[in-house]
Amino acid sequence: MNPEFFIAKRIYFSDKEGEKAVSSPAIRVAVISMAIGLVVMILAVAIVVGFKKEVRNKVIGFGSHIQITSFQSNSIYENHPVVVNDSLINKLKAEPNVRHIQPFITKPAVIKTDEHFQGVVLKGIDETFDWNFFEQNLLEGSTLTILPDSNSNDVLISKNIADKLDLKLNDSFICYFIQEQVRARRLKIKGIYQTNFSEYDQLFVFGDIKQLRRLNNWDSDQVGGLEILVDDYDRLDQTWENLYFEMSVLSDRLGNPYYTRSIKQINPMIFTWLDVLDTNVAVILVLMLFVAGFSMISGLLIIILERANMIGILKALGQNNTGIRKIFLYISSFLIIKGLLWGNIIALVLYFIQKHLGLFKLNPETYYVSQVPLDLSIGAFLLINIGTLIVTLVILVGPSYLVAKISPANTIRFE
Repeated sequence: MNPEFFIAKRIYFSDKEGEKAVSSPAIRVAVISMAIGLVVMILAVAIVVGFKKEVRNKVIGFGSHIQITSFQSNSIYENHPVVVNDSLINKLKAEPNVRHIQPFITKPAVIKTDEHFQGVVLKGIDETFDWNFFEQNLLEGSTLTILPDSNSNDVLISKNIADKLDLKLNDSFICYFIQEQVRARRLKIKGIYQTNFSEYDQLFVFGDIKQLRRLNNWDSDQVGGLEILVDDYDRLDQTWENLYFEMSVLSDRLGNPYYTRSIKQINPMIFTWLDVLDTNVAVILVLMLFVAGFSMISGLLIIILERANMIGILKALGQNNTGIRKIFLYISSFLIIKGLLWGNIIALVLYFIQKHLGLFKLNPETYYVSQVPLDLSIGAFLLINIGTLIVTLVILVGPSYLVAKISPANTIRFE
């Protein structure tokens, strides 16, 4: 057996003097600091990752991962038509990371009731629309049933818009479209959703794409654009780049070139803001590592000073400084692992309580979510633990050199 490891175990797990030394209040504080630091690091990463994922999914839910539109669009919500056919769809589906493709048209409008009015954007979708996101955020009613051979006046609106206009499920209202000749349509509320993403909740109403085609006098193969959903978000940039260069050399039957953008380019401010959150996490991790590391340094120094007599005896018996340093680093590793164990237990308990019970609430108007979101992969969890263990042990290497300053003659003489 490794003699240094054996001695460290005897000291740490001794029922007599060693137990009293290792369990001193200062060392307990060091272990508690390690545990608290790990809890803060795990929860900080889980909260930021969860928050970024929630906000990102809401933006993608309204705008997909990638959009293909025309270069000639007048504004972000007033589309210039592009022609879409089966050959184009099949070409896009050939890209490995593409999961789903759906056409859309957006058009600004004004909803007017007897007492209120509200500017909105009507988003026309067809029977291929992926409703997964809105089914998860549906409050009342149901999502739309769009049939390819008939027009529908049903719409899906947000609770934000419904509350402002005093509208309820199954109510009808007049929607005005401002163009060369103002046109109006009577629409009926089929469902009410709430995502807590106020910028979009107060803006988007979803309806039949055929209604907007008729308003724009477009052909049946013309749309405002295509929305593309991908399987792997981590490969979004590569998928966008592939599609961008593939579509940049193409144009539709009317000569309109295609313009390919990812959701990051459509909403640069939101995704830049989310990226800044990574800096906050990095700062928290560094601070917690240093707090835990310096707490363990104080604990190690106390252990060394309490064991000065033992160090002197070991040196007198021929043990070198390197071997003695290993003994105390082993003891420190036992303390670090103990702190990590308790930190993991506390962090995981808090994680699952919040994940399943949602005890900690947030103001959705400020934070876009109604409760603190958490998301942590096993890989990130293990990386935090392993990184903390390694960094803390590396920090303790320096103070362990104190054993070289202890003289065998002095420690044995003044026992």
